[in-house]
Amino acid sequence: MKADRIKFPAGFWAGLQRLGIAPSDVARKARLPLTILAESAVVTTAQYFKIWQAYSDLVGDTAIGIIKLATAFETTQYPPTVLATYHARDYRDALHRLARYKRLCPPESLRITEKGERCTIELEWMGSEQPVPPILVGTTLAFLLELGRRGTGKPLTALSVEYSQSMGDVAALETYFGCPIRIGANANRLTLHRSDLDRPFLSYNQELLEILTPVLDRSVDEQGSRSIAEMVTWILKRSLTGGSLDIRAVARELGMSDRTLQRRLTDECTTFKKLLTQARHEKAREYLADPALDIKEVAFLLGYEDQNSFYRAFRMWEGDTPSNWRSNHLGSISRDSFPNLPHFQ
Repeated sequence: MKADRIKFPAGFWAGLQRLGIAPSDVARKARLPLTILAESAVVTTAQYFKIWQAYSDLVGDTAIGIIKLATAFETTQYPPTVLATYHARDYRDALHRLARYKRLCPPESLRITEKGERCTIELEWMGSEQPVPPILVGTTLAFLLELGRRGTGKPLTALSVEYSQSMGDVAALETYFGCPIRIGANANRLTLHRSDLDRPFLSYNQELLEILTPVLDRSVDEQGSRSIAEMVTWILKRSLTGGSLDIRAVARELGMSDRTLQRRLTDECTTFKKLLTQARHEKAREYLADPALDIKEVAFLLGYEDQNSFYRAFRMWEGDTPSNWRSNHLGSISRDSFPNLPHFQ
């Protein structure tokens, strides 16, 4: 399981608007705050699935929603991970880049196999125990073909497409892919003509790739080093105020059961309780360093029901009261920032 932090590209929301669907309607349908529409917003796997399901509910037929979004997404709106594939040397290079950079966009994973005259791309879901919205599965495979069409400038068709779930208007999908669609398969697969992979991309841009590739490769390597404990800590820090601090809620956001999460944390020699304490401690220091927040507000932001509980916890962490810690901390900042000021005793 990779880091459970997914950033929706601005192009996704722009694509919805071109289809006449307001992003705010999707957020409301998914019962998520409108802050997910912000450019820097990140979501969890559970929220990611909710957004796709909301889009599916609003657009109606799954197949129509797949085709509309795959074709409405403008190349100028591609995020860097996809931009690097669109400007690849050829279709094969683009697909292998996409498979590598998909690691930056959990929970999807692509497995590419070339054999004989066929190239099969199987879509997998890493570590998620939640059902994946069919429209997300369908759009992901449709985009793989769309990428080839746009890059080569040719009306490429697939050899076959297999879906494990119902996809709505199958006839519409068969027209789009130019091949038979099988529903109820044991996996989600797109099979291409292997000869198409050698087709050069008209959008090939060596200079841009020389800039993007090292940055993206470095990000992939860093992503792979993140642990489950780091993911849990990240979720806890942004959930403290909301009160969703039990292991079941966090496990749900990570797309796994609480037992699986407990086992994964044990493997990393830590516990949920320890990570919650650590998250609160780190956020407490951060909030107390802000003089605009009073102690009662800090206790609330950390998810404590009363101020006394926060005081007891903070004394255990720092051996001091929050007020004294703040005075000493802010005082040292002032002296470090303005060393020439006289100090009055």
